[in-house]
Amino acid sequence: MPPMTDRSDPLAPRLLICDVLFTGMGGAQSPGGVVVAGGTVAATGDPAALRAAYPHAREEVVGGVIAPPPVNAHTHLDMSRYEFTALPYFRWIPEVVVPQREKRSVEAALHGADTLRGLGAGGVGDIVYMHAPEVMDALLAREDLSGVLYYEALGTFPDRADDTFRTIRERIQRWRRLERPGGPRVGLSPHTPHTVSHRLMRLLCDYAAGEGLPLQIHVAEHPAEHELYTRGGGPIWDNRLAAFYPDTFAEVIGRAPEPGLTPVRYLDELGVLNAKPTLIHMVNVTPDDIARVARAGSAVVTCPRSNHHLECGVFPWAAFAAAGVEVALGTDSVASGGSLDVREDVAFARTLHPTLDPRVIVRAAVKGGHRVLGSRAPFIRRGEAWNEAYLWR
Repeated sequence: MPPMTDRSDPLAPRLLICDVLFTGMGGAQSPGGVVVAGGTVAATGDPAALRAAYPHAREEVVGGVIAPPPVNAHTHLDMSRYEFTALPYFRWIPEVVVPQREKRSVEAALHGADTLRGLGAGGVGDIVYMHAPEVMDALLAREDLSGVLYYEALGTFPDRADDTFRTIRERIQRWRRLERPGGPRVGLSPHTPHTVSHRLMRLLCDYAAGEGLPLQIHVAEHPAEHELYTRGGGPIWDNRLAAFYPDTFAEVIGRAPEPGLTPVRYLDELGVLNAKPTLIHMVNVTPDDIARVARAGSAVVTCPRSNHHLECGVFPWAAFAAAGVEVALGTDSVASGGSLDVREDVAFARTLHPTLDPRVIVRAAVKGGHRVLGSRAPFIRRGEAWNEAYLWR
């Protein structure tokens, strides 16, 4: 029998052992291992089984996660020059968003795209500010960016909805002609159910459904939304810029606020969930809300650090998982999330949800993100090229 190869041999295959392995297929496993030989994946699976099958492999306990690069499924790249500030939601908007608004720019968006490239992000779901459409042109031209660029829509006056929609549709049609295979796709983002009138919301979502456009909507981010939909008042209405709103909230949503009405129920009864939008945040929801989202087949993106920094609450991940809802992760803007590295949100989510299997969180960051964006994760499997970016440091 020939002698066994010394495991210290630098030319021997490497057996990389981690705490969580997600290959891009099925579910994740813990612990996990990957055998790499000559820059190619030779095998994946349970570390003990891999040791037995590859006794000559040089073992490296890398810890942490081995998985395809995670997807940042929700952010605002044009805010990438903002200073990160953790403040309660109703202080953060007037003290951070408004005073630094001159920092929203094409240059900031390109800086954010450069940051994502440096992080090796698996894709991005970016919201393009309605009042900076030139950002869309700049990001569509990037050959190193993949995912979806959602053009933001706002407009609370129902009688102005047709004109607003016409302008948005013309821009979307022009931008779609600039899409390239493998590059970012164009989508739509009606901002929130309370900053977009019921008529504009329906026009946008019906159009998106008919054209196959991806949709993202911020929903149920802050607890104050409950008061807004149940009685038409509260902190959100009190802090609005009156010139940009009709006299009552009922005019915005086209119905009277009532006990038990939530943003999710409102969207469902308006017919918006038929378009299967991706719903962002979804922190302050009811069991009925979760059931409606599950029936509609909509996905959800959670932004753990941003929700924590703005004191919005904790995403009820276990309840969504039990209902079979697809979950992805995003950083939100650097102003509230702190960075564009969604791996930091994965780590933070593990502290927020200590009873949730960490394999669920890692899978959400990869597979969930790709499903939201309509893309596919690379597979870590026998015969595929090994990439050191699969080691989440």
